[in-house]
Amino acid sequence: MKKTVVFHSNSSRIFTGFGKNMKNVLRYLYKTGKYNLVEFANTKYKNSEELGTLPWKGFGTMPEPAVVQALASDQTKLRAVSYGHHEIDNLMKEIKPDFYIGIEDIWALAPLTEKKWWNNNCMVWTTLDSLPLYQDAIKIIPKVKHYYAWASFAGKEAERLGHPKGSIKTLRGSTETSSFFRLKEEGRTALRKEFGLTDEFIIGFVFRNQLRKSVPNLIQGFKKFKQDNPKSKAKLLLHTHWGEGWDIAKLIKDNEISNDDVLTTYFCKKCKQYEIKKFSGQKIACKYCDGKDTVETTNITNGVSEEQLNEIYNLMDVYCHPFTSGGQEIPVTEAKLTGLITLVTNYSCGEDFSTEESGGMPLSWKPYYEPGTNFIKATTLPESIAEKIERVYKMPLEKRLVMGKKARKFVIENLSAEVIGKQIEEIIDNSSTVEWNFESDFVPRNPNHIPLDTEDNVAWVIDLYKNILRMTVDENDDGLKTWISQLNKGVTRDQILSYFRNVGAKENQQNNKIELSDLLDKDDLGRRILFVMPQSAGDVFMSTSLLPSIKKVYPEYNIYFATKPEFNDLLNGNPHIHKVLHFTPAMENLLTMEGHAKGEGYFDITFLPHLGTQKNYDYQHNGIDKIQFNLLSSHALT
Repeated sequence: MKKTVVFHSNSSRIFTGFGKNMKNVLRYLYKTGKYNLVEFANTKYKNSEELGTLPWKGFGTMPEPAVVQALASDQTKLRAVSYGHHEIDNLMKEIKPDFYIGIEDIWALAPLTEKKWWNNNCMVWTTLDSLPLYQDAIKIIPKVKHYYAWASFAGKEAERLGHPKGSIKTLRGSTETSSFFRLKEEGRTALRKEFGLTDEFIIGFVFRNQLRKSVPNLIQGFKKFKQDNPKSKAKLLLHTHWGEGWDIAKLIKDNEISNDDVLTTYFCKKCKQYEIKKFSGQKIACKYCDGKDTVETTNITNGVSEEQLNEIYNLMDVYCHPFTSGGQEIPVTEAKLTGLITLVTNYSCGEDFSTEESGGMPLSWKPYYEPGTNFIKATTLPESIAEKIERVYKMPLEKRLVMGKKARKFVIENLSAEVIGKQIEEIIDNSSTVEWNFESDFVPRNPNHIPLDTEDNVAWVIDLYKNILRMTVDENDDGLKTWISQLNKGVTRDQILSYFRNVGAKENQQNNKIELSDLLDKDDLGRRILFVMPQSAGDVFMSTSLLPSIKKVYPEYNIYFATKPEFNDLLNGNPHIHKVLHFTPAMENLLTMEGHAKGEGYFDITFLPHLGTQKNYDYQHNGIDKIQFNLLSSHALT
């Protein structure tokens, strides 16, 4: 039988390093025909139509938009949700895989190692990129049999800290080698001519515009190179999104560099054509299809194809990648495949890609401590950037080509989708059969809790955490501080209470530990009435006028009132209500609630006044209806 393997990472449809790796590995394994593959895609909604078009099964990590919206004020929880922490237990129960592979930042994967289902057929494949190694990355070593990092940097450090050799092994991120190659010289010449580049010396950098990409250092290094080599006709090509991260336009201006000397990639989302030109605004018209404002600098969701990206690499004479740290930096490997000498900061994964063997050159750096984390990061020296660019600029073309061929060979032999895919095959195939434990330690939430009667906001919020979400927090908790800040800004207690109740109710729904029968008294079997009114405030309030009459007709019955948590306050203290329940759509199924045939129900009578009165369901109630008003009794019989 085929083994079922869950891959948990960025969506294979987005242009990030994790996303590209996901696509490469899944494509390779899919072609083998050996496995049932499941993609669990971070930041995608669980029922995303986009994932339904994949050749393998696809599920998103994000729950319903309403749940995500409810968490919007708590960035810590929201990030956890985006990484799949809200949905993964349900997925694992449904799929029951033979093997699980998590490919993400370590802070996304480390909490999963505490799950009851975590076992020896679970794999961590992550990007550890800074010293000291993230503490959670060290803590989980004993729990993870298959522990891999994208660069040798992490394994060396773990061993230096005293952990056994191989505690963290090296498995590099995959690269699709067939898509990237050096064009023939006539093709490169024609391509450069198309964009007005003839004898210019092009220094390229392909990157997502994040602060860890050392754009200021590169621009300073480029400036120094231009000053030292004024006849070079050098231009800097920055293939990135100018609308996020570094303000590149300002950096160019501040360093007194001509706008004509810095190029970028513009991409049309309408006709899918691209241009290489100087920056002239974030959104411009397309010269190919005349689309208005359809062209912008390339980004992870609206970017060039791999064929087009290969052309862009082929416009370059040297590739320069300065950064503070990195797990692998996929563009470096793509650039190597196109026969480019790569200049890479000699820190973190850069240690693997700046060697002579890899067709690279190291960029010197100085350490600094990152604020907030105290991680050691690299600031790449502009002088080193200028020096290495100059070395390549003055290098004979024949030597450049030799180094470029060495760079391509290194990637094909060490990072190709085939090589990495084969290694993953061996890991999966050599895994033994294990028992999965899908029972969770979930503690049922209590969305019906009546808050503490106190003027102390801190004590009030702590009470919500403790008695609704079943969480213990103190005055130093970041979530608590956030809520106190919100209260100080004018957010009402009712709004916060509604949020907590909604979260509690949703978490109960997501965890299949709560059965409706668990919420009902055990001593009133045969004497239960369910009254359902999900919303809104006005309808809930007006519907309570019916309760005295119902109680009069059925005095021996307990009335359970089902509504959404945000309306609980309208029902608190009502003498006719035995218990308030959180409304679920299943409560609209009369046959389920009251029972039918041999199926036992939960209630003897269920009232659904919010549904249409013309439905037969409204007249069933197990045949024990009591008619309060007999119109015939008021008339004389003749």
